[in-house]
Amino acid sequence: MKKFFLFCDLKDDAKLIEEYKEYHKSVWPEIIKSIKDSGIENMEIYNNGNRLFMIIEANDTFSFEAKAKMDASNSKVQEWEDLMWKYQQQIPWAKEGEKWLPLEQIFKLV
Repeated sequence: MKKFFLFCDLKDDAKLIEEYKEYHKSVWPEIIKSIKDSGIENMEIYNNGNRLFMIIEANDTFSFEAKAKMDASNSKVQEWEDLMWKYQQQIPWAKEGEKWLPLEQIFKLV
């Protein structure tokens, strides 16, 4: 099992943040299917202010490249992603089109 930690920022607007949260209470079934089909077995998103934090647990078949390819050919995923851009904002150091960026582990208590 592989584990990934990512973050993304929302637009700093309380109304938009609440709308974003509402969408995530009932994520479209096609999006859930796409996530599972990519090899992701668990996904959690947390929020504080306009910052989002995501944990992905995926099986060994998962790769971000393969998921991106699958998503690009799925019109429902593209519709969802376009809708989410209404709420999300690009991190200043992200490449064009990047939303979620990986976090680097800098400490682990063992």
